[in-house]
Amino acid sequence: MLPEFKNEPFTDFTKNENHNAMERALAKVRSELGRTHPIVIGDRRIDGLDTFESFNPSTREAIGRFQSGTRKHATEAVEVAVEAFERWKRESVDTRVRLLTKAADLLRQRKHEFSAVMILEVGKSWAEADGDTAEAIDFLEFYAREAYRYAAAQPLIEIPNEKNALLYIPLGVGAVIPPWNFPLAIMAGMTVAAVVTGNTVVLKPSSDAPWIAYKFFELLEEAGLPPGVVNFVSGGGEEVGDTLVRHPKVRFIAFTGSKEVGLHINEQAAKTPKDQMWIKRVVAEMGGKDAIIVDADCNLDEAASAVVASAFGFQGQKCSACSRAIVDKSVYDEFVGLVSEKTNQLIVGDPSDPATQFGPVVNKSAFKKISSYIEKGKKEGRLLAGGSSTDKDGYFVLPTVIADVPRDATIAQEEIFGPVLAIIKAENFDDALEIANDTPYGLTGAVFSNDPEKIQRAEEDFFVGNLYFNRKCTGALVGVHPFGGFNMSGTDSKAGGRDYLLLFLQAKLVSHRLSAAKQASQVIGF
Repeated sequence: MLPEFKNEPFTDFTKNENHNAMERALAKVRSELGRTHPIVIGDRRIDGLDTFESFNPSTREAIGRFQSGTRKHATEAVEVAVEAFERWKRESVDTRVRLLTKAADLLRQRKHEFSAVMILEVGKSWAEADGDTAEAIDFLEFYAREAYRYAAAQPLIEIPNEKNALLYIPLGVGAVIPPWNFPLAIMAGMTVAAVVTGNTVVLKPSSDAPWIAYKFFELLEEAGLPPGVVNFVSGGGEEVGDTLVRHPKVRFIAFTGSKEVGLHINEQAAKTPKDQMWIKRVVAEMGGKDAIIVDADCNLDEAASAVVASAFGFQGQKCSACSRAIVDKSVYDEFVGLVSEKTNQLIVGDPSDPATQFGPVVNKSAFKKISSYIEKGKKEGRLLAGGSSTDKDGYFVLPTVIADVPRDATIAQEEIFGPVLAIIKAENFDDALEIANDTPYGLTGAVFSNDPEKIQRAEEDFFVGNLYFNRKCTGALVGVHPFGGFNMSGTDSKAGGRDYLLLFLQAKLVSHRLSAAKQASQVIGF
């Protein structure tokens, strides 16, 4: 049996040995820039196709070249995954768990190298990249243990003369479509959750973060991944992604990304061609318009620090980021001043520099979109901090705070996915709750208050999947804060929780009448 699960500790980079180890990892990763990486389908590595490049958003330096897969490659990958599924579903749970724990050990040994890739490929700071890698390790370890729980005998009501067992069996072939913002943790978590439960996968990485996905795929191979169980197909959403979603032999889609893409996937997956034998399952984690409520009765300095950390960690490019601070009018002016002061203290720069707290946004498209929202915000409220941007070298948008924002303003309703914080004045706590719930989303939220009655009211009425009190609304830990939201935030998938693997399984009841089969053998799980 595996030891009790414990979260992977974060790295203390104030220690010289850790600081130097990261510097060495960055140097190693830089020496690998510019390489061309293949598509992998079964035991074949395919190159020579048209390619696209991944770029460092801080410098626009090319990270590497990746094959532009076509509909043909996506289809081939599904067919190979179908064949592999017939073998993989029959492997023991011990075999699958060993793959995950071996991969976790390898990732732990090379954690700084994987973090360094994310620093260069998507612009994460040292701390944010280290947290991403730690979360990936956690997913591997946690889901390995969860696999044993689902494989074990399940409790049923006993009756005379029958032996009954409830078995959890895999679904089949899945398409895994991960995001670029947690390009290791979420990508790895969705992939191994499917694999450890006996499914096979076609992994289509984000085109903004294909290198880290390929590195993880190679690590799985080193850990003993059989050919065809995970197939790596880089390429565009229309060519590869849509082909996978529509393919009649794809049984499920695991997706993390925007509301618009998630709804498109859900719509396409709901269509049932004649040769499809099932209703496809969609596991979707989408966007958020997350709020932190600041009550009059709280420590305003702590609340302001939490809002700034939640709003501007990884440049606000998190579905859990705080994009609205909803503040009681009696402390509004004081709170606004604290947030403005703390925002202006953030150190902006290239995240490969360990001193940097705030780096670039991921690409030109994000830069233009966020900049346009800032211009709208300047008209909708009062600019307190930031408000400017430059794409001269990289894609830098300064952390931006806009106060006096109406609750129905564009920047108070639409997901910006960037470093823009709207501050909204509330008449009282009831008004604050009403404002907080007044968006199509329901992912994360937080409340700063010392009033037990208000805390209880928020527990009941703040409609989000992850609700925190007197702390930031980002930073969910695997096994501690199962993550997933309501409404347009997705299917409440609760990644990193005890429900998650069930999304990749289906239940089968097996019943033996003992009078006819007294010696019925004990049936094992998936």
